[in-house]
Amino acid sequence: MTTIKALSNEHVFLTGATGFVGQAILERLLSSHPGTRISILVRGKGSTSGEGRLTNLMRKPVFAQWIDSLGKDEALAEVARRVTVIEGSLTEVGTLPDDIDVVIHGASTVSFDPPIDEAFDTNVGGATGIYTALLESKSRPHVVHISTAYVGGIRKGIVPEAALTHEVDWRAEYEAARTARARVEFESRQPEALRAQLTAAKARHGKAGPQAVAQFAETARTEWVHDRLVDYGRMRAESLGWTDVYTLTKAFAERVAEEMWAQAGHRLSVVRPSIIESALHHPFPGWIDGFKVADPLILAYGRGQLPDFPGLPDSILDVIPVDFVVNATLAAAATKADPAAPKYYHVSSGASNPLPFHRMYENVNAYFTANPLPAEDGEISVPLWRFPGGLRVEKALVKRERQAARAERVITRMPTTPRTRRWLDEVKSGQHQLEVLRAFTNLYRAYVQTEIIFDDANTRELLASLPKKTPESARFDVTDIDWENYFQQVHFPAITTLTRAFANRPTAKARTVRRLPERSDVVAVFDLEGTVVDSNLVKQYLLLWGGTVPRSKVVHDLANFTFSLRKYLRAERRDRGEFIRTFMRRYEGFKIVEIERMVRGSFGRAMMRRVMPDALLRVQEHRNAGHRTILVTGTIDLMVTPFLPYFDEVVAGRMHERDGVLTGFLADPPLVDEARAAWLRHYAELNGINLSQSYGYGDSHADLMWLQLVGNPSAVNPDVNLYKHAQEKRWNVLDWKRRAPNSRIPRPRDAAAAKQEGEEQNSTSSS
Repeated sequence: MTTIKALSNEHVFLTGATGFVGQAILERLLSSHPGTRISILVRGKGSTSGEGRLTNLMRKPVFAQWIDSLGKDEALAEVARRVTVIEGSLTEVGTLPDDIDVVIHGASTVSFDPPIDEAFDTNVGGATGIYTALLESKSRPHVVHISTAYVGGIRKGIVPEAALTHEVDWRAEYEAARTARARVEFESRQPEALRAQLTAAKARHGKAGPQAVAQFAETARTEWVHDRLVDYGRMRAESLGWTDVYTLTKAFAERVAEEMWAQAGHRLSVVRPSIIESALHHPFPGWIDGFKVADPLILAYGRGQLPDFPGLPDSILDVIPVDFVVNATLAAAATKADPAAPKYYHVSSGASNPLPFHRMYENVNAYFTANPLPAEDGEISVPLWRFPGGLRVEKALVKRERQAARAERVITRMPTTPRTRRWLDEVKSGQHQLEVLRAFTNLYRAYVQTEIIFDDANTRELLASLPKKTPESARFDVTDIDWENYFQQVHFPAITTLTRAFANRPTAKARTVRRLPERSDVVAVFDLEGTVVDSNLVKQYLLLWGGTVPRSKVVHDLANFTFSLRKYLRAERRDRGEFIRTFMRRYEGFKIVEIERMVRGSFGRAMMRRVMPDALLRVQEHRNAGHRTILVTGTIDLMVTPFLPYFDEVVAGRMHERDGVLTGFLADPPLVDEARAAWLRHYAELNGINLSQSYGYGDSHADLMWLQLVGNPSAVNPDVNLYKHAQEKRWNVLDWKRRAPNSRIPRPRDAAAAKQEGEEQNSTSSS
């Protein structure tokens, strides 16, 4: 029979105290083992020190009831007296105290699918660092090493509570993993790989300029490196017989503990929990710190994102409440362990209180049918699963992915309108759901198709050894868990509460309806074509041409214009600056006095008819707030005269002229894409402008680089590529309409008059 000596005045060293299980262990030690002293290994994060992170930790819900029971001041004094922060990391532990009685090593990566080097550094390198530091200290504690029940790898049948039987050399694997990033980085910089990244970046971002292409190509390269390292980990794990790199490295961490600590004659217990979820009893029912292993799958089903899933209905989904893991860990820590024989404990439910996957599905379906998640147009109806098998689900998934990709290609080639953007949103939403299903299929397949049963004889023996007066909340008898009650009344309400809390956060579009802050050190930069007016360079040219061309040249010019359209379209697709240079050649021979006459007359009136009132209203809002408003355009300065009263400054292109006649050549390079970004940076530096608080409004993907410079970018009636980027970055997306016939547009006012008018209105309303 196992002997349990209750923790009373021991010095406990805890790793992973800021994590889910670590928080719960720290709370239990503080609340239920008042004689213990606790040292926690905490790494500073940013500007927050380890001590600062402990202070922040005490504000977490897990500690709330204990703090309330003592009173805040007394509880914090208790923490200061009993808890010592050791600043360091798993690989750089530093010098440990020489009087540690118990070590609970629970720190590890929380991702199933991290890059291979990160997984090995945290799980294997971390274990090596901890046991090296312990061996170098004078302490000879009982170590409780928290692992996972899934360390046995891909297998079927009963898994015993014993050391793993593999013969893999963890040191060789660790060394290979540590050098993997250097190899992949080298591979990513080879000409073939770089050429592919550049080609893809030019296809999507070529109009934004060469630096934009380079920027996005480099971003794609780093993403490729990350994905490649994730794939390294996944494939190496599967090739050695493990489900993923997480379970592989946790298995190697156990071997580190056995070889470095147990084989040196020290006491070792290994606790292997299965899928850890919210608390059943302590610190309160439903306590959870963020979403855990099964929760994304549960919530994706509740959101209607999983029409089916490749799980085996009779496989065992092994779930365990977090407080059961904590109680078993502390019970193991209190045992009189044998230095010659490490002990292994499966803290799991599958052997003693099995939960078949179909029963879990029935619980999820029942809960979200009775408590549906909200949708924009009502409530989400959850799908019925028929468990068709992995092969059929995979075929259906591949078919839907191809259909979505074809739909996106078709929509991208269509003219950009609110309707096509809405269609694109629908396709993107569908693609996101497919990505979720694909990710969950890959990630959870091993856990919902498993035929493993974790033997729990040692854990049941440990449970039987608890003192008879041990309260229910400190026990870990899985046969007492009523799964329907746990899921329906405890766990599902806990995670859906988190979901609704996250869903209530303001979205990017909600942020557009806020009062502009008054300040004098910001600018609001507006593009002209497509943003302030529903017009472009071609329409402007035709308006001028129609009022100046002699009748004898109409047929010739129209034929030439029609013949050149394909050339202009190709230039526009490649580079906005190239298009402007090419198209502006058509102004060769135009007389400046004729253009000025047209701008004062029919051309100016036609342009104002194409104005978008929302744009001028927004300009005025910025002027009212003291912001400097700037209109920047690639068109020539002769044609923007009608807009001068509305802006504080207008920056336009200029054309070369000789004797009052345009030569068809630009006087300066066109102020578009990266050139406009360079101008804006220079302008801000000269005028003391705070770009991080400034505003930008553009409609074209060519506006991307300068919009990225401001802290408040808005995509106005954006083309498809700018719209995609705006959605990815959560920029404001605005639909501004051309003014209706016979409607009036806002009259321009200077900022001082507008501000005085606003103050007078406020004075009148207050009196």
